[in-house]
Parts: sequence; structure tokens; C-alpha cells
Amino acid sequence: MEATLTFLGSGTSMGVPTLGCNCAVCTDTVTPGSRNRRTRPSLRLDYGGHTVLIDTGPDFHAQAIRENIRSVDAVLYTHGHADHILGMDDLRPLSFGKPDGMPLYADDSTANIIERVFEYTFRTIDRYPTSARVVLHRIDETPGAAVELFGAKFLRIPVTHGRDTITGYRFGSAAYLTDMSDIPAESIPLLQDLDILILDALRREPHPSHSHLDRSLEFVAQLKPRRAFFTHISHDLDHDTTNATLPANVRLAYDGLQLTFDIASESQA
Repeated sequence: MEATLTFLGSGTSMGVPTLGCNCAVCTDTVTPGSRNRRTRPSLRLDYGGHTVLIDTGPDFHAQAIRENIRSVDAVLYTHGHADHILGMDDLRPLSFGKPDGMPLYADDSTANIIERVFEYTFRTIDRYPTSARVVLHRIDETPGAAVELFGAKFLRIPVTHGRDTITGYRFGSAAYLTDMSDIPAESIPLLQDLDILILDALRREPHPSHSHLDRSLEFVAQLKPRRAFFTHISHDLDHDTTNATLPANVRLAYDGLQLTFDIASESQA
């Protein structure tokens, strides 16, 4: 089953341009069509007539307008940081036509944060009538545990994000590992024979909770995907200049980039 993957956002938690910055990359974002303009990171997956998101950051409303998102069938979350969850409330109008609620999926720690931040959405007493109609499901945190959605399986891939372990996802021949500084040994077998590998690559210099450019290239060399794309990119990396230095099968992602891949075999569909 073929799917289309769209990068709704490819930037770091502060976005690019970074507020108050006059560097060459931030300045270039006013150029029409600049691929240095990066909103907060998330993905859209379309397959079999369904739309599934991974994360809803604070730019989700603008991203949804830009990509003409008219319906969302489910959302999977990687972790509870602001740049990945704060757009959840913008799902409200897309959830109103779902009598059983729009399903959201998250590990325990992420679910706890979502319930706390959006307490008014999940309360059972004195609930605001136009709150988002969502149902939060806590996923099995076992490496490789699957969430099945509309004929495709989303496997949990634990990744290290500084001092925390958060959730990456493999879906068919693609994997999305944003906000990671390392990949635990237990996750390596789950990342074999990939068509598309999406990795964090924040900047050139090492960072305590994000992979940097050279480290991400090492992961690509180790895992050997057919194609690799870097995301969660800061203003340290100019799009065209950086791409010119990368191997032919590795590229920086950019907002609006679309890719096609197999999300499920016939046996899964």
C-alpha cells in the first residue's frame, strides 16, 4: 500500500527564522520559496484514504492551512515537549464530526503531559462544549510494539533524547526518529531494510539532547537506508550549502517536502 509522507515542519523548537536573529539563514527566509524557512517538526501521512499525523506542534494551524488538511483520522505523539504537542487544540474543528472521538496515541509520560496541559479537554465534569473530541490511548512501550491504523502498523522505536527515552515510529518501509541524540541497541534491529530514514540533525556542533550532522551521517552509514532525510534543523544549517556536502542519498528535509513509499505489505493491509 503506497503512502505519501509530507513534512509539515522541519525546524527546531525555536523555528527558523529564530526570533531576533540576523544570521544569513534566518535572513534568507524572506526569499520566496526559501527552504530555510522551517516550522516546528511534524509529519503528515496519507494512505488508503486516511490521514495520520505524527505530532502537532505550535505551528500546526498554519501548516494545516498551507497543506489543505481537511480531515485527520489519528495522531501519534513522540514526546511531550512544547514543539510537538502544543497544536493539539487546533484539532478541535477536525474532531467535531467524529462521534467516537479522534484517536491520539502516546507513551505514558507523553500522555500524562498532554492530559495536564490540556486538562480542559480531558476533564469529565464541567467540560467546555467545544473542546476537542479526542480519545487518548496509551501505547505499549515495548520496543517494536505496534499500533495498527487503517491497514498499516506503526512500530514503537525507542530513541534517546538527552536523559529521556522517547518514541520514534517505523511504518512500513519508513521510520521517523525526531529529537534523538542516540539510538539504543534494542532499536537497531527494528530499523533494518528501510527505504526512508528520517533523523534529527540539529546543527554542526554536538548537542546534549539532539544528534548533530556528522553523528546523523554515522547513523545513516550504520543503518544503510536507501534514502535518508534530516529534520529538526536549526539556523546553523543552510539548506543548499549543506545539501551540497551530503551523500547523494541523504538530504535535508524542508517544509512541504513530499515522499512516496510503501507503508504496508499486502499481508498487513
